[in-house]
Amino acid sequence: DWKMMSVVAPALMVIAASPALAADHSIGVWKRDLSNTTYADANPNPISAMIMTRTAIPGGLKIHSVGNRADGTKIDYTVEVKYDGKDHAVTGYGSVFDTIAVTQIDADHFPSITKKGKYHMRGMTVISNGGKTMTITNEGTDAAGHPTHFEVTWQKQ
Repeated sequence: DWKMMSVVAPALMVIAASPALAADHSIGVWKRDLSNTTYADANPNPISAMIMTRTAIPGGLKIHSVGNRADGTKIDYTVEVKYDGKDHAVTGYGSVFDTIAVTQIDADHFPSITKKGKYHMRGMTVISNGGKTMTITNEGTDAAGHPTHFEVTWQKQ
């Protein structure tokens, strides 16, 4: 009946427009592209190899990163992030941050904030090149509280 449709139709439009249900082109397995990754001069690229798996979960994604630092230290951490802009805890070892907050602008753009002590970065993840390239730029302070910035490029596997 018309009364029911006048209530249900607008509710469905709101649900359809919800970022939690939007497409997410960051989902997949990504390999860090060391040759196209840049760090501020005072903060050289600390990673020698890394694979990031991004899996869809309701309202966000699960990130699992595995790799090695240039000094041989192992990296293996996981975080489940809702696209709510709230801090979510990282588990495992080797991450320079212990919380991450992410929002979703659209299927290809994801602002974030990562933190641990004095380490505080504002970032943007951008998916480009037809979904084949992911670029994560960050600017803020490193673990010592010094200003820094970096851009990490990833290739979809």
